[in-house]
Amino acid sequence: MNQESTHKTTFLLKNLVKGLLWLGVLVVGYVIIQKYFGFDLKVFLGPLYDHTLVIYFIFLVSELIFGIIPPEFFMFWAASKNLWLLYLQHVTALMFISYLAGIIGYLIGAKFGDSKFYRLLRRKRLGKFEKHFHQFGGFLVVVAALTPIPFSGVCMLVGSVKYDFKKFIWISMSRFMRFFLYAAIVWEANSLS
Repeated sequence: MNQESTHKTTFLLKNLVKGLLWLGVLVVGYVIIQKYFGFDLKVFLGPLYDHTLVIYFIFLVSELIFGIIPPEFFMFWAASKNLWLLYLQHVTALMFISYLAGIIGYLIGAKFGDSKFYRLLRRKRLGKFEKHFHQFGGFLVVVAALTPIPFSGVCMLVGSVKYDFKKFIWISMSRFMRFFLYAAIVWEANSLS
């Protein structure tokens, strides 16, 4: 294994561990507040709870704004109804919404990569990922798809440098793996509470 491959693997594993630790904190916190404090997501979300399209829209906006609300919160919403098939449908929809948000991020980057707004955004939010993109190329999209690194932000960065769109479409599908794994963990956590 050469030094570049080792560095890529280390970068991926470090961020995967961060993601899994974050997921662990969310799951444990969710189970504790459900079991010991009687937390009811339906009460917390109020009238939004039963409005699936509104929840999906909020998720899309969140994903476009660099994942300000982690996808796992939406998975907990989907699992709270305790119906496996419905949960699977919601998680599948959330997965495709997240993938679509990445594509929209790419297109925004490709279209507005030279604008003042994008330069400001790059300086304030995306600059720290730019060095990783120069180092890893498209592999950064895979890492962002699987870890807490902001997926749509990285997609925007990749679009701004006009990375090959067909390659981008394929490698960004790695986002699906995160949703499959995390959805299984969230479903199990929900059954514990």
